[in-house]
Amino acid sequence: MRISLNWLRELVDIAMTPEELADALTMAGFEVEEIEDRRTWADGVVVGKVISRDPHPNADKLSVCQVDIGADTPSTIVCGAANVKANIYVPVATIGTYLPKIDLKIRPRKLRDVPSEGMICSLAEVGLEKDSDGIHIFPHATLQVGSDARPLLGLDDVVLDLTSTANRADALSMVGVAREISAITGATLRLPEIAESSVQPESVVLSVKVAEPQACPIYIGTLIENLKIGPSPEWLQRRLQAAGTRSINNIVDITNYVMLEWGQPLHAFDFDRLKSETGSKTLTIGVRFAHAGETLTTLDSQTRTLTEQTLLITANDQPVALAGVMGGETTEVYGDTRNLMLEAALFDSAAIRRSARSQGLRTEASARYERGVNQVELSVACRRALQLFSELAGGVVGVQAIADATAGQAAATRTIELRLERVNQVLGPIDLSTDDLSPVSSTKDTDDETIGELQAEDIERILAALGCSLTPAAQEHVWTVTVPPYRYRDLEREIDLIEEIARLYGYNNFCDTLPSKTEPGYLTVEESLTRNLRAALRAVGLTEVMHYSLVKAEAENQITLANPLFVEYSALRTELLTGLIDAFQYNLEQGNGSLNAFEIGRVFWREEDGLNETDIVAGIMGGDPGQGRWVRSGREQPMSWFEAKGMLESVFVRLGLEVEYQPDRRNSQLHPGRTASLWVRGSRLGTFGQLHPSLRQQRGLPDEVYIFEMNLDVILDQLDQDTLLAPTFKPYSTYPPSDRDIAFFAPMQVSVAELERLIKKAGGSLLESVELFDEYRGENVPEGKRSLAFRLVYRAGDRTLTDEDVEPIHQNVRDALIEKFSVVPRS
Repeated sequence: MRISLNWLRELVDIAMTPEELADALTMAGFEVEEIEDRRTWADGVVVGKVISRDPHPNADKLSVCQVDIGADTPSTIVCGAANVKANIYVPVATIGTYLPKIDLKIRPRKLRDVPSEGMICSLAEVGLEKDSDGIHIFPHATLQVGSDARPLLGLDDVVLDLTSTANRADALSMVGVAREISAITGATLRLPEIAESSVQPESVVLSVKVAEPQACPIYIGTLIENLKIGPSPEWLQRRLQAAGTRSINNIVDITNYVMLEWGQPLHAFDFDRLKSETGSKTLTIGVRFAHAGETLTTLDSQTRTLTEQTLLITANDQPVALAGVMGGETTEVYGDTRNLMLEAALFDSAAIRRSARSQGLRTEASARYERGVNQVELSVACRRALQLFSELAGGVVGVQAIADATAGQAAATRTIELRLERVNQVLGPIDLSTDDLSPVSSTKDTDDETIGELQAEDIERILAALGCSLTPAAQEHVWTVTVPPYRYRDLEREIDLIEEIARLYGYNNFCDTLPSKTEPGYLTVEESLTRNLRAALRAVGLTEVMHYSLVKAEAENQITLANPLFVEYSALRTELLTGLIDAFQYNLEQGNGSLNAFEIGRVFWREEDGLNETDIVAGIMGGDPGQGRWVRSGREQPMSWFEAKGMLESVFVRLGLEVEYQPDRRNSQLHPGRTASLWVRGSRLGTFGQLHPSLRQQRGLPDEVYIFEMNLDVILDQLDQDTLLAPTFKPYSTYPPSDRDIAFFAPMQVSVAELERLIKKAGGSLLESVELFDEYRGENVPEGKRSLAFRLVYRAGDRTLTDEDVEPIHQNVRDALIEKFSVVPRS
């Protein structure tokens, strides 16, 4: 909100400079984003009187003026404005003046051979308007020539651009900011004096009927007659302009002025247009939610289709305005308006938020209603507007109709118990060396003369400055605090009062304290192991990606949101593979090649026993793994099963995991004959396999794409082993190995992993490694079998092995294979 200091000084005494005030407000939680010093816009601009005006001898559109600026002799100024004439008072930029808004410094110069000693200014040249048709002419009958023109232009002001937090609805008004400054500085607060208005009771001419009292607890409709539409007085235009609001006419300006002053939005309807719209001499103003399909043309000339969430103001049940958001075009105030109905209402914050969102609108009025306006001062703002209508537009107050669902109920008040002990426990000690910066005084409580605690009188003084009333409780240093009505929405608990005390005392006046015992920061075991996993996946060439946890609701076991923003993000994901496939496809379509990537994220699903979640690591691999294709004449070669499996194996080797592969057909997204489940020490780790051909063709992906999905908790449990966290060093053998090959026909249903596991068990401690180096299916191989060849490496750490050492063990391996899997040896 833009705050004019000239306006603010009428409400509260300010002895600070603008910079000091901005710093005080910022430290109190109201960030001042900009200080707009308007005094610099026209520094050097004075009041001048045009004595004579003659045509320029060398230009048809220029005039040569003699202007009295209070000097010994009149100044000759060449002016190009069409509205310049003799005997008018104008703002004149004298020689040496710098006008920052147009980046111009005034110097003596010649215009078409005629010297010019200054410039007669328009409002655009001093920064008050974007464009001006001519120079500005002061309306005053007489002025002191040579005097500073800034007070007459409203440029003797400083404007603060203030941002308040969402809970401080009261700060969206000049009165609210004045109260805050009064509390911070202890200055006297002067609220405007508002006289009681003499109104006539509700009659058939005007009545109010609210169908939705929860959405609109209070509605006040007042008829003002015999108004005179015209420009607002200069002081009102300046205040609106400083606040960033365009002046329209005295009627509309008054409603905007009261909103800025008290934070209460008002709306003026043309009363005669309301009656014409309904075709009736009697008028019933209503508040209801729209019916689906209704339309309304708003003040911005947009015809809006209404929804059942849109709250409406109606005249004899016909829509005339979006309640609390924007008025209707057919009933707006215009140049011939003579009678109007003033709306002053209290709307529910949630109802206005939903209504404004349903129409994609956000206005100054809706922003205030969404945060919450002060119910107690609703009638005050209404009377203030009626007073200004009478003073500035000659209006006569007539019938007033009120619908008040809160009638008979107690005023909105709240009492909170506050303990001095709790205040000091939360806020800690204060620094007495900077106590002169605070409006309160504190006493010392420790041996350190610069350390103290907040005392009872300090608490009472701060909260009284906020407008709270305190009543001592039965216990010592405990109060019952009554919150003022304008702070009812944000002061709800004891901790809220403690925050206010800290804010007004000054956060920088509290001591910096550290915990008595500290320890260096460290990563948890889970985080450290997860980082190792990420590093291993990156090391094999996979790029980490991240996707939203919200997806489109498609499966029965998905957990859906009750109030989603979009249909596409209405449920929680149950797996990561779909997102990775989408990313892979998107990169191909954008010409970026295959995306070999992994993701670590959480998945969610619903079961009969409730809701579940777990962390998953998944990845996708495909495309041509080669960097150059010269030897293949430019042809791409898809990644093979063994290349993809090798990348995953490299990850497991780096992590120290021994993973086994077993055939698997459970995932419908994967090729049924090229999919394996992953197992580690008897626990199922996840799945690895090739993307199903039908899904690959549907997505337009390369010939072979591989994906894996593993349970992160299982990985971390396996990595969290002493042998892996702190591995024991085993010395390398200095003796040569002895290798043997073994080949045999094995049944097709027996996996290589099962064969390797048995060979290692039978080989004992001397068997160093087992490697499959040949597989053959076809001619000379018995039906239902395949030919496999393994290379076994034996090695001892204390001697060179002889044939007598190796052959018995090697024969033991042969016998074990024949006995368990009925293999037929070939060698």
